[in-house]
Amino acid sequence: MKTALESPVQYQMVLGDHLEPLNNLLGQALRLDYQGQINCIHCDRKTSKSFSQGYCYPCFKRLAQCDSCIVSPEKCHYHLGTCREPEWGEQHCMIDHIVYLANTSGLKVGITRHSQVPTRWMDQGASQAQPIFRVSSRFQSGLVETLFKNHVADKTSWQTMLKGPGQPVDLEARRAELVAECAGDIARLQDEHGLQAITVLEGEAETVIDYPVLEYPVKVKSFNLDKTPSIEGTLTGIKGQYLIFDTGVINLRKYGGYQVALSRL
Repeated sequence: MKTALESPVQYQMVLGDHLEPLNNLLGQALRLDYQGQINCIHCDRKTSKSFSQGYCYPCFKRLAQCDSCIVSPEKCHYHLGTCREPEWGEQHCMIDHIVYLANTSGLKVGITRHSQVPTRWMDQGASQAQPIFRVSSRFQSGLVETLFKNHVADKTSWQTMLKGPGQPVDLEARRAELVAECAGDIARLQDEHGLQAITVLEGEAETVIDYPVLEYPVKVKSFNLDKTPSIEGTLTGIKGQYLIFDTGVINLRKYGGYQVALSRL
């Protein structure tokens, strides 16, 4: 789904070449039908199985954007000369990244390319987010993020995130606490990579995000299009990359490349 930061977030569902506005469908009974075909989101070939949220197997094995270092940036091997696609790495990894704190299912640390702010936060279902470091590469963002993993979560509990907006967190206060706790390790990274490469951000503006949700579920039941190709229910909310129905939830990001039809009942 494509997002726009408004109050609430505005959502559009990508259906082939068509963008379907979703906010005005809240409260309506809908049906989502998987039509039995998957096309790779990179090369468009038909595939019987989707890898890494939308790729065919050859692209999954060949593309740098499907390498394990995308999930674990501290494992980036560009500097070793073994990047699958050096030009892609130059454009997407060897550029400024933001390390941030967010309130999703609670406080978490995360990273994103500077150009993906605030899209990344909306995709994660964050109700609050604040940049805390600006670094010169994805690899360095992974090193900084790793410092904080012993002190704060780096994953979102999607079930908790979908049950409500969560309790507000003083992100600036937590940032100051975490930076103080990791001061020695931060200084070490700055010595190794340079002060300009790893910049601490103090007092950055906090982004507060409101989602179009009429009612949050008490219990979270997840739909699986591979097992249940047709799902229906009343759309009660949209948060992160999830559609929330009164009958269950579905993570649309998981089904990149799936050919689906959306209809009103």
